[in-house]
Amino acid sequence: MRLSLNRLRQQRDALQSVAKVLWRSGLGPALGPRGWRAISKAARRPAGPDAVFRIHAANKPEKLAVVESGRSRTKSYGELNARIDRLRAGLAALGVGRRDRVAVCMKNRTEYVEAMSALSRLGAATVNVSWRSTPDELVYLVDHSGSKVLVFEDWLADRVRAAAPRLAGIVPGGLVSVGAADGFARYEDLLRSGHEPASTGDSGGGAVIVYTSGTTGKPKGAVRDFPKEASAAVMHFLAELPFRHDDRHLVLCPLYHSAGFAFASMSFLLGATVVLIDDLDPENVLRTIERERITSTMAVPTMLHRLVALPDETRRRYDASSLRVVVSGAAPLSSALARRFQEAFGKVLYNFYGATETGLVTLAHPEELLSRPETIGRAIKGNDIRLVGPGGQDVSPGEVGELYVTNATLMAGYHADEAATRGSRLGKHFSVGDLARRDADGYYYIAGRKRDMIISGGVNVYPREVEDVLERHPAIAEAAVVGVPDEEWGERVRAFVALREGFGVEPAEIIAYCRDHLAGVKVPREVRIMDALPRNPTGKVLKTALVGS
Repeated sequence: MRLSLNRLRQQRDALQSVAKVLWRSGLGPALGPRGWRAISKAARRPAGPDAVFRIHAANKPEKLAVVESGRSRTKSYGELNARIDRLRAGLAALGVGRRDRVAVCMKNRTEYVEAMSALSRLGAATVNVSWRSTPDELVYLVDHSGSKVLVFEDWLADRVRAAAPRLAGIVPGGLVSVGAADGFARYEDLLRSGHEPASTGDSGGGAVIVYTSGTTGKPKGAVRDFPKEASAAVMHFLAELPFRHDDRHLVLCPLYHSAGFAFASMSFLLGATVVLIDDLDPENVLRTIERERITSTMAVPTMLHRLVALPDETRRRYDASSLRVVVSGAAPLSSALARRFQEAFGKVLYNFYGATETGLVTLAHPEELLSRPETIGRAIKGNDIRLVGPGGQDVSPGEVGELYVTNATLMAGYHADEAATRGSRLGKHFSVGDLARRDADGYYYIAGRKRDMIISGGVNVYPREVEDVLERHPAIAEAAVVGVPDEEWGERVRAFVALREGFGVEPAEIIAYCRDHLAGVKVPREVRIMDALPRNPTGKVLKTALVGS
């Protein structure tokens, strides 16, 4: 009986979220009879994220789906859906079928969207590969994932040639270049090589394998499939955001990154227009926002920092008033940066917590970021969060514990790594090693990573708390705190900071400032000033690179 009641409650919540999204986004009134018929048809078959292109191609085929600002290329929903079907047929003719895996390695461009969607229609898995990968990394990612095909941009041809002799699992003709590259099959030929799209059928669903950032050791491949329950989770999240069907969404994160593609997919779901750019120079980002009349975007805190670090006269040169929502995530957002961004661009900033493995877990609204500094918000519907102490018990409000979550979008597991999957689970809950606390009102705050926690004199020091204090200093733009060995205390606190342009400050002044705002054991014993903090391509600080510095 309890299970039935829970199921009914979940269905009620899902319907409420769908109704809210359809009404607030304007998608409901924008759907005509053909659109509703396409939705009804999609609901009766196994379907992945690619189904949205069929729906919007039926509803408004002429509406722009993708704009490539740097290349001056566009594709309507009708054009994009037709190309996805042809690519699906071409991949099937190449021998790709259900549960097969295909690696995709390119910058943000329309072909990335086409490839992921075509593979979803085949019931195959897309393996997202960073275009920054070296030949050795390409070999590891392609072979570890068991990919049969590698689709890449032509400018990466030399790297692929260097890796090719060691790519044992690639089928004949399975190295496919987007653009002309000597010695490789061509993507556009693949679109023409299959049977008629109708003859390939619909396997539906598909999956994505996203390899983690790999800040320590070899990256792990998080396998994410698309159960029907996941659509309710997406609707719960969209119900919290003012995304609209007439949005123009700017993709600033790489599409191989979970967050970048997730927010692009949510925009496609609403029938919005997605804008892709190559040049992420902060002034060019503002120029694109003005020229394309961008209304929404998702950005890692590093990009937010670069935007607010621009001189005031540079920012005022561009009209960013079209922006209604900027979502931050994928790395910690300091209260100082959140405040500075909203002072510069208005109360448009949202902050979410999530991970490749867990999907979207919490969300903080603009007013909450100002009234509750450092919060990652409250749990989104459909998420069950546990904060677990060292003994395996749930901690009390205000105490720090390891954050475990379960929801409908939890990954299926790490590809070919059952030990890593088991080691991250606690029953049905999953953890990526983040530490957090919850206040009495249900708001969550990240304290740091479990592996980054510093134990000094037997006292736990959470780097995020120290970093937040440092970043409130008027001269400091960014900070990172690590623990280093100490004979007397076990570990001591060392801080690395990058200064704001035009500011100067001595390490002793910074330490004195911390002494005024932190308990003695948390005060950095050393402060090192750097030009910039080392980061991986997704904006996360590489603390392992700092520990030995």
